[in-house]
Amino acid sequence: MPAANAGACANEQGKFWQMYDAMFEDNRALEDADLERYAQKAGLDLGRFKSCFGANKYKDMIERDQRTSASLGARGTPAFYINGRFLSGAQPTPAFMAVIDEELKKAKDSGIPKAAYYEEAVVKKGEKKL
Repeated sequence: MPAANAGACANEQGKFWQMYDAMFEDNRALEDADLERYAQKAGLDLGRFKSCFGANKYKDMIERDQRTSASLGARGTPAFYINGRFLSGAQPTPAFMAVIDEELKKAKDSGIPKAAYYEEAVVKKGEKKL
């Protein structure tokens, strides 16, 4: 939760990716003091960051996103969906290629126009909508 809140607070200042990069240099050091140090390294206005972070401003949004992810079966990271098909955890490239190739074949064989395929073949067939 603190790291997600820190990232959202950094995003307010247009520096999400700078904060992300700083946090992932040592992703085991995620205490409040570490996050503040990363915010400084990322070039954030520390006063604004501390105010946002200290207020836990994005807690409700983060919890809502966590509930949505859990309801879709994603209980950890990374988690991937390809046309509603769930891949959990870090996967090798061939695993993605296999699913993508299967989905491309299904799409091609369906006869459904490309622009309508996702809505017609995934959403309306009851796959989970993202």
